[in-house]
Formats: sequence, structure tokens, C-alpha cells
Amino acid sequence: MREPTQVFELLETLYNTFDRVARRLGVFKVETIGDCYVAATGLPEPNPDHAIVMARFSKHCMSKMRHVVNKLAVTLGPDTGILSMRCGLHSGPVTGGVLRGDKSRFQLFGDTVNTAARLEQTSIPNKIQLSQATADELTAANRSSWIVARDDKIVAKGKGE
Repeated sequence: MREPTQVFELLETLYNTFDRVARRLGVFKVETIGDCYVAATGLPEPNPDHAIVMARFSKHCMSKMRHVVNKLAVTLGPDTGILSMRCGLHSGPVTGGVLRGDKSRFQLFGDTVNTAARLEQTSIPNKIQLSQATADELTAANRSSWIVARDDKIVAKGKGE
């Protein structure tokens, strides 16, 4: 069991690393919710290469995560190196804006956000799970070699198979 300060150090280090990757690739960090990092591209202007950018972002984050946890294993314990990450990517329209209030912040809304969340939740650890819409975008961009079909069917809450 980790101490809360260790969890904080791990997440802070990972999120700072992901933030650097996001800045380099033009990805917008929407928010972090506990151990979930939510990001998008094509905001506010549509990006025709959004699927490529987000696939690269996810792949770079996976690679950086393995490096960071192996490095932190020295101070946080050897089991740190066995941590895993899941990614869910979906392409589609979103609505975004700042909800006013005491803790106002920019948020994204819509089925696209919900679908990406379901893909992340049902993803295999250390894999990037794509929706058919994102796979179609990658195929149209001559990146079909990046896609490997799952052997099993997944059932996602509110989405079916």
C-alpha cells in the first residue's frame, strides 16, 4: 500500500511528463480526474490529423510512463515498475466551455467524451483502444498499420458491443 504522498509524487511526475508531450504535439490537456488524464486535439479549431496526433500522443505517453515508473521504482519501491496504463481514443464532435462557479474550468461534453471514457475503461492494460471512428480516420490517413483488431468483443456501458 502506498502512502498518499507517494501516489501524489507518482501522478505529479507522470502528469508533468504527459504535459510536456502534449505541448510538443499540440494536444490540449482538458483535465485530470484522479489517475485519469483527459486530453484532446482540434480545439477550438478542427484538426484534420486529430486521430494521428492523439494516437502519437497516446503512444508517447505509454512509452514515457514505462520510463518514469521504472525510474521512480528506486524511491517508491520495486512494485512501481509494474504499474500499467490504459488509453481510449474516439473521434467525433464535442461541446466545450467553462461552467461558471466557485471552481470554474474548461470542460468537454458529449457522446464522444463518453465513448472515449468507455474505451479507456475496457482497454487492455498498456494498450491503446480505438473506436471504429478513429480506426477509420487512421486508415484514411494511410496509418492502417497502426491498427490491430482485438480478438474478443467488448461490451461498454451504454454502448453495447
